[in-house]
Amino acid sequence: MTISKGDTLPEFNFVVMGENGPEPLSTKDLTSGATVALFAVPGAYTPTCSVSHLPGYLNNAEALRAKGVDKIACISVNDVFVMDAWGKSSNVGEDIIMLADGNAEFADLTGTQLDGRGFGMGPRCKRYSMLIKDGKVVELNIEDGGEFKVSSAEYMLAQL
Repeated sequence: MTISKGDTLPEFNFVVMGENGPEPLSTKDLTSGATVALFAVPGAYTPTCSVSHLPGYLNNAEALRAKGVDKIACISVNDVFVMDAWGKSSNVGEDIIMLADGNAEFADLTGTQLDGRGFGMGPRCKRYSMLIKDGKVVELNIEDGGEFKVSSAEYMLAQL
């Protein structure tokens, strides 16, 4: 079952790169008392994800914060080392939290999984964005196929 508007995020521990290496970050710690713009990409360093999706949120970080977003987070089915390297090479700094869902477990829990085996990519997540307020999904924008429209930072800004 796919997560829907009005649902509470499932309990899950992402992996993020901390000062001393990989560490868990729970959905509760990420979203409790905060408004979070979360966007998901099928893979770090992939063309649309690197050229449009991540840069869009980075370029619009200040505008999102001005409209009440406390945190911006990017999730992908990649390991924490890849997510950390992608964040550094994209100069996200403190603007975007890079969340690793290395085993596609969050994608499975939320029903946002994508079968990328036909492309040699294994299980992935669909491209989507969601606005979360204190753990509850307020907006959910899941792309059809390989599109990049409703999950963009600009689309989310229009929803705020």
